Amino acid sequence: MMIKDNMMKKQDNETTMLGVRLQELESHSNLRRLPSMVHDGREVIVNGRRMLNLSSNDYLGLGTDRKIREDFLQTLTPDSFLPTSSSSRLLTGNFSVYEELEAELAARFGTEAALVFNSGYHANTGILPAVSNSQTLILADKLVHASIIDGIRLSAARCIRYRHNDLNQLERLLKEHTQSHQQVIIVTESIFSMDGDRADLQSLVQLKHRYGNVSLYVDEAHAFGVRGKHGLGCAEEAGCIHDIDFLVGTFGKAGASAGAYIVCSRVLREYLVNCMRTLIFTTALPPVNIAWTLSVIRRIPEMQEERKHLDRISRTLREALEAKGYSCPSVSHIVPLVVGPSADTVIRAEELQRHGFYALPVRPPTVPEGTSRIRFSLTADIREEEIEELIKHIS
Repeated sequence: MMIKDNMMKKQDNETTMLGVRLQELESHSNLRRLPSMVHDGREVIVNGRRMLNLSSNDYLGLGTDRKIREDFLQTLTPDSFLPTSSSSRLLTGNFSVYEELEAELAARFGTEAALVFNSGYHANTGILPAVSNSQTLILADKLVHASIIDGIRLSAARCIRYRHNDLNQLERLLKEHTQSHQQVIIVTESIFSMDGDRADLQSLVQLKHRYGNVSLYVDEAHAFGVRGKHGLGCAEEAGCIHDIDFLVGTFGKAGASAGAYIVCSRVLREYLVNCMRTLIFTTALPPVNIAWTLSVIRRIPEMQEERKHLDRISRTLREALEAKGYSCPSVSHIVPLVVGPSADTVIRAEELQRHGFYALPVRPPTVPEGTSRIRFSLTADIREEEIEELIKHIS
């Protein structure tokens, strides 16, 4: 009886602590809730209000294209519709469609091999711990994604975060530390998820080549599909695919699916299969999901017009924000309107929603204190006149 009473007291204390923390978040306008919504193509219906979705990562509009889904469904039979892999890939979950997708990726990127993962989070939390040890130094851009930060924390490597896109500081760190470490890995995104700005991949490649023990890790999550002549990302655009040691991307954004990939050497692929915990110890994605991803990947190179349109409407919005006095670091389809205080940002977002635009506030800890923002995430199926209407409602 005493043990039961002690357990109940412990649970009550934990509940009280969690409740207090939630109240603190709410008092600072940083409390989050899962929204109840209905999706209807480019629009969402929230609390009975129909709005244009300006918060989606479906950058090419493929996820809302009914015709593409209909075409894919025509390829399925009861035998090919496989909604579960039921196993990790190292056991019985390695269906042939996985290898077909990886061969397609390697061919498109011109690399020796590719490897598919369940998510971008799995990729970033699995690769870095697998390829590093206590003699490794990771030099990571200050604004890399949370999944990369968690991957670094799970690794045995030492880490130094350099100021965002500050190549001078990065070079000083390389000069200071490369000789005292067996391996140094520079880690960056290509397009950054909150500011919409980009890394200078060509300069990073040049820095890497000055040292014999430096590798480059680039996450193209927000660039795959929308940058480069064939939609392969900023590395294709910069002509440096083969100079990047760990070139990672996701299917869950412009790819309108789920999962992630690395394109790499055969040796690295084999090593990850043997040493990457987030690959080894997880049930593989359903084969039907991989088949859908493959069908989408084959369409992306042909979508030059969608990429051009997305670039045009993004530029229009960026220029309008700057004309209204906002500092806009973006050079991409991710366009932040930095408000500052969280409470003010929530109010501004609600105002836009009343005008029919589903734009959401991004608050700490996702962004630093005092930099809360409305993050416009533009897609190729948004029309130019809709952007012009949005601009009218931004003060």
